[in-house]
Amino acid sequence: MIGIDVGGANLKVADSDGVHIHYCPLWSGAPLGELLGQYRGEDAAVVMSGELTDCFVSKQEGIYWIVRTVQHVFPHALFYGTDGRFHRDPVPALAAANWLAAADYLLPHYQGAVLVDMGSTTTDIIPLLDLHSLQGLTDLHRLQKGYLVYTGLLRTSIPSFVRNLTVNGRLTTLSAEYFAITADVHLLLGYITLGEYSCETPDRKPPDYDGALRRIARLVCSDPGEVGGEEGVKGMAAEIWAQQKEQVSSAIRRVSKSATQHVVWAGVGGRLFCSCLGGTDLHDSLGTAADALPSFAVREVALRSAGY
Repeated sequence: MIGIDVGGANLKVADSDGVHIHYCPLWSGAPLGELLGQYRGEDAAVVMSGELTDCFVSKQEGIYWIVRTVQHVFPHALFYGTDGRFHRDPVPALAAANWLAAADYLLPHYQGAVLVDMGSTTTDIIPLLDLHSLQGLTDLHRLQKGYLVYTGLLRTSIPSFVRNLTVNGRLTTLSAEYFAITADVHLLLGYITLGEYSCETPDRKPPDYDGALRRIARLVCSDPGEVGGEEGVKGMAAEIWAQQKEQVSSAIRRVSKSATQHVVWAGVGGRLFCSCLGGTDLHDSLGTAADALPSFAVREVALRSAGY
């Protein structure tokens, strides 16, 4: 049995050898079936969030396409839905159920905690109280409840959560253009490596250090030399990082039922944020599976359901 999480930007697969993350932007025609083909021969349990990708005219069209593409490789695949059940057909409940599979798996182990799963693009903030209270929630519901926050380690556009920065000693409004992303910030500050910059850059140039300097400076319509050079740009990055930490911390406080509610962290951003904000890092117990928690979790839930 393998676990599969089909996102809009990344395909994540969990098997007996560990987890495998493939950059797979569905909006640009990434070969999902071809990538899945290397795992042929296994039974599969599947979750998705890629149905929201804007290459599809509706979520239901996306669900149908993902289900049929997966079934071409895995004819007997099981698809986990927001009703907490497995399905074989492209039913609406399959939309964005990956977070619920993670909660389903973790609830027996972390009852009463808050799961914070930060990926490259979004952060799920899930109170692990009981599965019934979480079933049936759509992404719209989760946005309204604060359970889904559009901030991530890599792909988040900076102006989506930062309005102003201090530049050359003056408060400066950012351009709202798509000039830089959080991966540029974390690369400059040493929180990710070049190899971990696993998405396209906004300017489609290589994800190197000098490029990150240039992209961050461009947020205020400047070249690095206009904002104090390398140190000035890194100062901007540090201020952006502080605002992202506060964005996540504030979102957790909104969801938490009490100031002492325990937080458990997963996702590619989990280790970094856990080191700053505190809690339990699931990487310590799950290893790299914590980077692709829903794919790992849906496999475990399927095996548990089958009595293994």
